[in-house]
Amino acid sequence: APIIPTPAAVGMIIETLARQTQLNVIGVDIGGATTDVFSVFRTIFNRTVSANLGMSYSVANVLAEAGLDQVRRWLPFACDEQDLRNQIKNKMIRPTTIPQTVRDLQIEQALAREALRLALEHHKQLAVELKGVQQERTVSDAFVQTASGQSLVDMSALDLIIGSGGILSHAPRRVQAMLMLIDAYEPLGVTRLAVDSIFMMPHLGVLSTVHERAATEVLLKDCLIPLGTCVAPSGRGKAGQPCFSYRLVQPDGQTLDGSLSCGRLERLSLADGREARLELSPRRGFDFGAGPGKALSASVTGGTVGLVFDARGRPLSFAPDEAGRTAQLRAWQTALDLYPDSD
Repeated sequence: APIIPTPAAVGMIIETLARQTQLNVIGVDIGGATTDVFSVFRTIFNRTVSANLGMSYSVANVLAEAGLDQVRRWLPFACDEQDLRNQIKNKMIRPTTIPQTVRDLQIEQALAREALRLALEHHKQLAVELKGVQQERTVSDAFVQTASGQSLVDMSALDLIIGSGGILSHAPRRVQAMLMLIDAYEPLGVTRLAVDSIFMMPHLGVLSTVHERAATEVLLKDCLIPLGTCVAPSGRGKAGQPCFSYRLVQPDGQTLDGSLSCGRLERLSLADGREARLELSPRRGFDFGAGPGKALSASVTGGTVGLVFDARGRPLSFAPDEAGRTAQLRAWQTALDLYPDSD
């Protein structure tokens, strides 16, 4: 097999997986200096590299591009602006350090959310439909076509998100990786999530040039860790207002009924490899993909986290004052058991 650049090899295995499973897929690899985003929608593959968005060497650039307030909105505690800037820039000059406290971890994961979000925005601008019969384009062509072409990235049609890179693959709790991806990408409807546990995707991309089926089987059985399924309607409402109700029908026929009000998160256990039927009934103004207020029935797959019901609305909104925002974040963390003692 030929020697292939890492982003190209990761893209190969994601494209192969999407083709063999007939799923719409977004993959992201967040590293120390760059963040690579890969997507396959309607069998069309796109790859972008955000060269200055990373978690160590480029972390100060994440702060500069996102802005301090965008990073701070994810922190469930009051934080002095200068202290935060100093901590982030210390990470840049000491890129191999790892968080020593929960507070340090929360700051890193806040930065990761912004790096992931910015990289996806960049990807959406470039992943556009081509006009006419042109099939090849330069980067400059892509920029020209962004204004006229429709972005191929459709979050409501997305089936699977795959995360890779240390901040996601080695998060102390898998649910942290899942919520980082949900917060950054704001998936709509019913979306599965997984992480690359051992950074094997580049190697499998090379293998796919020789034996596609073997590469896909290893990816699914030994490489990807299924996190579970995110269930989130589009629409927004006032906190506490009813958002949707659900009925989960297990393979053995057992049922579980529940409902969520706006602004809440809920986590249900569903083991890896198990499938269940989910019947969703959104309130007026909320849409799971069948239309505003219309019921939807879907198959959901479990994972190490299970099911995450997200009634926080799309796009996500935060309380305008710091006390309200930190209370909001702490409630979300407690609902998902995100950190020790929900700190």
